Amino acid sequence: MTNGLHQMSLSRICILGFACLISAWLIALSPSATALAQSPSMFSWSELPELPTKLGVAGPFAGVHNDALIVAGGANFPEPIWETEKVWHDTIDVLHHQNGKLVWSRQQPLPRPIAYGMTVSTPDGVLCIGGNDASDTFASTFLLQWDVNAQQTIILEYPDLPKPCAYGSAALIGEKVFVVGGQNDSALRSAGNHVFSLDLSSSDRSGTLAWQHEADFPGSARAFNLCVAQHNGFENCLYVIGGRRQASNDDKDIEFLSDVWEYAPKKSTWKRRSDAPRPIVAGVGLGIGQSHIAVLGGADGTLFFKSDELKDQHPGFPKEAFAYHTITDTWTSAGELPANHVTTIAVQWNDQIIIPSGEVRPRVRSPKVWSVQGRTTTKGFGTINYVVLVTYLLAMVGIGVYFARKTKNTNDFFRGGQNIPWWAAGCSIFATMLSSLTFTGIPSKSFAQDWVYAVGNFTIPLVAFLAVYVAMPFYRRIDATSAYEYLEKRFSRSVRLFGSASFTLFHLFRMAVVMSLTGLALAVATPLTPLQSVLLMGLLSILYCTMGGVEAVIWTDTLQTVVLLGGALLAIALLISGAGTDLSGFIEIGNQGNKFSIANLHWSATDTQIALWVIVIGAIAQNVSSYTADQAVVQRYMTTADKKLAARSIWTNALLTIPATLLFFSIGTALYVFYKAHPEKLDPTVTTDQVFPMFIAREMPIGIAGLIVAGVFAAAQSTVSTSMNSTATTIVTDFMRPLNCCKSESGYLKAARLWTLAIGVTGTLLGLAFVDPTIKSLFDAFIKVIGLFMGVLGGLFILGAFTRRANATGAFVGALVGAATMVWLWQSSSINGYLYTACGITTCFVVGYAVSMLAGAPKTNLEGLTIHTLGTSERS
Repeated sequence: MTNGLHQMSLSRICILGFACLISAWLIALSPSATALAQSPSMFSWSELPELPTKLGVAGPFAGVHNDALIVAGGANFPEPIWETEKVWHDTIDVLHHQNGKLVWSRQQPLPRPIAYGMTVSTPDGVLCIGGNDASDTFASTFLLQWDVNAQQTIILEYPDLPKPCAYGSAALIGEKVFVVGGQNDSALRSAGNHVFSLDLSSSDRSGTLAWQHEADFPGSARAFNLCVAQHNGFENCLYVIGGRRQASNDDKDIEFLSDVWEYAPKKSTWKRRSDAPRPIVAGVGLGIGQSHIAVLGGADGTLFFKSDELKDQHPGFPKEAFAYHTITDTWTSAGELPANHVTTIAVQWNDQIIIPSGEVRPRVRSPKVWSVQGRTTTKGFGTINYVVLVTYLLAMVGIGVYFARKTKNTNDFFRGGQNIPWWAAGCSIFATMLSSLTFTGIPSKSFAQDWVYAVGNFTIPLVAFLAVYVAMPFYRRIDATSAYEYLEKRFSRSVRLFGSASFTLFHLFRMAVVMSLTGLALAVATPLTPLQSVLLMGLLSILYCTMGGVEAVIWTDTLQTVVLLGGALLAIALLISGAGTDLSGFIEIGNQGNKFSIANLHWSATDTQIALWVIVIGAIAQNVSSYTADQAVVQRYMTTADKKLAARSIWTNALLTIPATLLFFSIGTALYVFYKAHPEKLDPTVTTDQVFPMFIAREMPIGIAGLIVAGVFAAAQSTVSTSMNSTATTIVTDFMRPLNCCKSESGYLKAARLWTLAIGVTGTLLGLAFVDPTIKSLFDAFIKVIGLFMGVLGGLFILGAFTRRANATGAFVGALVGAATMVWLWQSSSINGYLYTACGITTCFVVGYAVSMLAGAPKTNLEGLTIHTLGTSERS
């Protein structure tokens, strides 16, 4: 009878989910629902106090140090500008905060007048490289620092370039400075295609610090080029854009360039990218956001030979900004410029791009200093979306209220009375492993990279054999409420407590990571800030999980499975149709971008293009740990009536992962295809992990957007509530019951609810503290958190299940050494986070077995606790 009620309850829940999808889709069919707003200009401009040099300068050194803008040197033409020669300057001006205002301060001059060098801002100061004056081109390099206390600049000498250079460009990646292109003397024909680098990681400037010659870029030799550092989805790269070159010995035969080259420093490889819409000469640009390059000035050469003829009638340089997106390799107009300053340096100052002075037309400089910020394109969430979102989230709480009435004891609260249908338990395992980060993180990963990580999910059906035929029988045999009861029976109580404590810490951090990163991803899709999203997810999770226990968690998980998979199918259809193509076009464009790649055949464990062997080993290790030693998963094994039904639930989850993997990775590729067709719809203020939520909010029909956003919210809540319930289970079962802390079953049920509440509050507070918009990939961050904790737990299970010789001493020492190894990997190693779990399992197993060999045979009864002593009846 109870099982029938469960079946009827789930049927109603699934019908509700389908009804929401169908209703929202019908609403979406109206013309008003599908109308899309055009994106406005990508950047907003404002003015800062003007440079004290009233005529302005071109070619200054410019950068930021200690929250002050430093502008040094430069050149201009005194008035009357068409009757005078160019003058080089040695001035140093600093724009800094004083009494709540920005003010300029004139400093002691440079050792000599100089201009047209290259500049990068470093934590130690503004590195000024090369440059020239009226007669010479220099190889000198020096550092300008701003002493806040003394309110003055300091000049430090640095190693010289290998050869003189001016009119080139420079960028900083990590602690390495790169200089690209430029002239060796005053003639354009002396321009080169050289690349020099300076590794600043050495503190001994007079010793090991020296410029190195990197691989020359394969494009034409050039000067007045732009060089910008930006992430390409895999790693930070250099982008060399435009410039000009001498095409022949004829001084008037000058070619103005629009080509773009990408340099990957780790591999020293160059790659041709899409040309800029027009030549960009003496350009001003900087990386903005996680994958955009903003080109905010530059000449195109159209009136280059008419300057003396036009003089003051010269219209200036084209007033159009551009944005280049490194992942989709696309250019788009970014709106009109209020002024086009060329031959100056774009500088990052906090969240602003600063354009100090520069040339606005031949011989004319401007003292204006512009501040530029990315402008977020907003689209109202809409009343219908609000209604769908609120209704859905209230329904989740309603499920908790419903099951609260049925929860009479801890068996109901922790194991659902062992009457959960196998398919619901399977959907719950699937939703637990899926999480909201999978729904947003995997599409963003395949959007930015490729399908390499899909191989990892395909190992789940393989690991399911281990779960069905080894792990689950162990737990069912001992009738475990906590997975770590097995560790006490196999080893000792201290090992059980270590495992339970590790699991508790893992899930507290897991909750925090899931909520904070989901909040960041959804901030672009809803009017809520990341902090508000975290609070909402935490509050609703606490409400229905505290009331309804694991039954509420399982049934909400099942609804999430229906809504999220249905929403994923709809998203792919809308993305492909919105890109103006069909399935064959989607495949063709994806192939051209190498988006369907599934294997990187190399042996590096640290490469950002993760190797196939790393994926296979890492994924198997992660899944082994999750399906054998994670209480959140093991708890589901105990919610069905018998082992056969539990096995069916595991196979249900394993089979669901295949179409789900294909769906989520296809979404990422479809996002790539869509935004390659519509680069103007990409928002430079949006992170890569926010791309799918951005599409949901801005491109999906009204109603559907609200439902899928609600589903992502609820999926995060599902993950969080699972952590809350499973952690409360381990605390009550592993720590309280052995000490007889409560006198009755009702007392333990009350304690379980109180612990659920406490864990929910703690996890939510950690989630608020963990909000960090600088994280490059939610998926990578989450993988590291899993590895840090689950490797050791998986190692303990493997050690206990597959060996007879392992004992309590060996297991405990192995666990401690494994935990220390994980901390070392996290803090001091560059190994890919995907291998953390495998390293944890290996360390725990090897050390544990070695110590056990020294400590002697185990003293506990091993009957039914290892694969060697599990009877035939237990295997069936």
